[in-house]
Amino acid sequence: MNFLNNDIKNFNHLIGETFVELSARTSDNDGRFYTTPDGKIFPSVTTVTGWEKRQFFAEWRKKNADESKRILKRGNALHETIEHYLNNRENFLEDVSADVEMLFNQMKPMLHKIENIHAQEVPLYSETLMLAGRVDCVADYNGVMSIIDFKSSKREKRESDIESYFAQATAYSIMWQELTGTPINQIVILVSASDGTTQEFVAKPVQYVPALKRMIDLYWKDCNPFDKN
Repeated sequence: MNFLNNDIKNFNHLIGETFVELSARTSDNDGRFYTTPDGKIFPSVTTVTGWEKRQFFAEWRKKNADESKRILKRGNALHETIEHYLNNRENFLEDVSADVEMLFNQMKPMLHKIENIHAQEVPLYSETLMLAGRVDCVADYNGVMSIIDFKSSKREKRESDIESYFAQATAYSIMWQELTGTPINQIVILVSASDGTTQEFVAKPVQYVPALKRMIDLYWKDCNPFDKN
């Protein structure tokens, strides 16, 4: 199934910083960890920002195993499709399922606000935060350099329910500045939902620094699998 139309955009990619690939491993109890170039082991951003609700989601996944796998597969497929589109790949919808294609097409008008892509799916880390992860996209959004995160959902989100998304993006903005010296003062969360809704959340990372700090503190209070030093 393919209802690809003619409003295809060619995205400009800027040649800039290069980032060292980080090795990663996952622990059933403590989440995902990355090893930095100098050998330090940091928990992933998503592990830390999701720590507070980990038990709730673990129980939900256990009770809804098939649905959980379907949602994960759909989310990964949407991310891959968006990545191919932003990379100007031909036939980027080839072999994409109908539901993922629908989610992509819903999000496409928002994707067209992206210009001057600096990075996609690159590993970032911070000695200050002691966190690491892979950022979806760093680019101009409506003319402002931003951390951009792509999400799929079953239904429309309330802003109060996605504090962890903003905290994740805030962490990546701090990592980017720490590694490149370039500040990022805008974070963007784009959500495409199966109920036909799309949402665009735009904020300043400074707004969510307190929330990020709270999540980091909670993680290290509850879980200290490695010596911080």
